[in-house]
Formats: sequence, structure tokens, C-alpha cells
Amino acid sequence: MKNIFLTTVVLFLAMLLTAQQDPKAKSILDEVSAKTRTFKTISADFSFSMENKEMSISEKNDGSIKLKGQKYLVELPGLGVKVYSDGTTSWSYMKQGNQVTISNIEDAGSELMDPSSLFSIYEKGFTSKFVAEKNTGGKPVYQIDLFPDKKEYDVSKIVIEINKTTSMIQSAQLFGIDGNTYGIVVKKMETNKDFPDSEFVFDAKKFPDVEIIDLR
Repeated sequence: MKNIFLTTVVLFLAMLLTAQQDPKAKSILDEVSAKTRTFKTISADFSFSMENKEMSISEKNDGSIKLKGQKYLVELPGLGVKVYSDGTTSWSYMKQGNQVTISNIEDAGSELMDPSSLFSIYEKGFTSKFVAEKNTGGKPVYQIDLFPDKKEYDVSKIVIEINKTTSMIQSAQLFGIDGNTYGIVVKKMETNKDFPDSEFVFDAKKFPDVEIIDLR
């Protein structure tokens, strides 16, 4: 569950800058891209859900993410998970078992597993389609559907909503080829806050008796 949760969150962030082809969808995503590139830091609180009707699964968790250049911190309190990166090294901590796994970024997985790729993988991996302008929760939004070009994304379609007023992501639904439907709703987003670089590095001193698994 932890890997599915984290991968989905990162994919959700990355997909904003990966769609192409549909002129109107591309124009909207270009605006999102241009705006987010002006921010020195981004932090967001979100809710995450996973449903599989055939298997009677319905789960929901809250999380947060902080981004500063290629540095990031993802926290999933309900799962007891924290993932740190200073741009070179990644630390994945699991409260259950008091265990941290250390790896080099280039060995940590696909490009979509790196939230900092939000600013560098534009125009890769998705075909976009503008669907509609509508109101969601009393807010005007654009709906854009994304269709992956890469099989390793394990999704058949992603539906995103972008706030028309702020040009920021508001929500997304990811339809997995495994029958799971993942939903993410941004509850709060802030930009240009001051985050010390130390915040993106795992400090073993703060986790007494932590088990360290170093894969570097």
C-alpha cells in the first residue's frame, strides 16, 4: 500500500507537466507549468483515496509534500511513512518497524518516482484531451483527460481538474489497469515558504534505534 500511495502521489504531481497534443489542453497546462516554475518552494496538503468496487475496497488517507528544487519531503501520517530526498540521496522511513531504506536517486525507481521531475519531464509520456469547463465545489475548473503513452505508468486514464482562477491543480482521478481507482484532492497549497535544506535529509538522531538499510 505504501508504494502504491507514494507512486500515485508523485505521478499526480508529475502528470501536470507531461500532457501534450491537444492544443487547448496544452495551452492550459503550459500556463500551469509557467506559473509553478516561478515558485522557489511548493507545499501541499492532500487527501488520497483508493477504491476497487469488485474487491469492496475503499480507503482514504491524508498526506503532505514539500518541494524545493530537486529536494522533497513526502509525509503520509496514516501509513507512518516519510520519504526524504536532498536531490542525490533518498531515505524512505517506515514507522512500523522503525526502519529507513537509503538509496541513490538514480537507483530509486522511475523518473515519476521523483517529485522534483515535476519541473523537468514536460511533454513526455501523455496525450491530453480537453474535456470541459465546469464548476466543482463552487469553483470554476478545466477538466483534462490524460492518456499514458508508457505502459509502465499502469494507468489507463487520468482525469485532472485545474482551477480556472488560480491555474493550479485541484484534483485528479487515476484509473489503474488493475481495476483500482485512485483519487487525490488538494486541500491546501502554499508557495515560496522558507524550508531549510536540512528538512529534506533524514536525521537518524531523531529516530532512536532506527534500523538502517543502506542500498547505495
